[in-house]
Amino acid sequence: MNYLGEIISLAVACSWTVTALVSEIGTKRIGVLNFNVWRLFTAMLFTAILVFCLTGSIGPQYAGPKTWLWMGLSGFVGFFFGDFCLFKSYVYISSRYGQLFMTLAPAASAVAAWLAIGEVMSWMNVLAMLVTLLGIAIVIAPSNSAEGGKKTSGLFGTTVRNGIIGGLYGIGAAIGQGLGLVLSKIGMECYENDIPVSALRDMEHIIPFAANMIRCLVGFACFLAVVLIGRGGKRLAIAIADRKTSLSVFLAVMFGPFLGVAFSLMAVQLTKVGIAQTLMALTPILIILPSYWLFKQPITLRGVIGAAISVVGASMFFW
Repeated sequence: MNYLGEIISLAVACSWTVTALVSEIGTKRIGVLNFNVWRLFTAMLFTAILVFCLTGSIGPQYAGPKTWLWMGLSGFVGFFFGDFCLFKSYVYISSRYGQLFMTLAPAASAVAAWLAIGEVMSWMNVLAMLVTLLGIAIVIAPSNSAEGGKKTSGLFGTTVRNGIIGGLYGIGAAIGQGLGLVLSKIGMECYENDIPVSALRDMEHIIPFAANMIRCLVGFACFLAVVLIGRGGKRLAIAIADRKTSLSVFLAVMFGPFLGVAFSLMAVQLTKVGIAQTLMALTPILIILPSYWLFKQPITLRGVIGAAISVVGASMFFW
């Protein structure tokens, strides 16, 4: 069990592959904002039920003001900003290529950890960033399409404009996830300090789930506020009535903010932030085959090599 954190991180990568695919379907049907409102509401509900069954409390028991502050910031940065950017990238360049940009998350988390909690960076970190960027550049580099020599971005036939917009959203998503993970680590340390010594042993493995509930609450509140300000409440209510949408929301929740994110927080508890983030960054490799089966996205040698180089670069960041 010495590698429990690493095993959980790999499981999270598989979980995020599933949620990326179903989220692409859901966001294209009802929009990024509506999809995230229902996704985070459902995740918060499921997490509350789980926490109640385990602790008898409907909320994060013993959590103090500092825990709420740091986990709330993590929810805003990771769920609201990060997930908004991620799902917008799905609209422009698909989940397969949106996830490719998430290989930048280890760099973002390492830089954030260096600034916030003093984790050391070295020359190898800079080299790792360059390798990761090289892999992404190989995939997204403009090329002439087979039809009339029309220039595309390299991102599954998207135009250069859509490739640039989607890429910028992808970078924003990586920054949101990386920074959000570091904020979560700080928040969970505060949570451990809030729990009485007599109860810590029983609460130790529940902390990631209870802490994640705070993240879901803040993310949900932010997305809902944006929808209501934009007077989209009626469309929000209609959106969930669609059967395919409801199924995509359920699957996205189960494998995303409910199990995926909670277990990612657990992985951070059990191993170093960098190791956990590197293993969780394998999704761009794992998603290639399912994208081909579901969306008929062709598997090209350039795409596979670029994704592999990006994942290697993310791994090098923590050698």
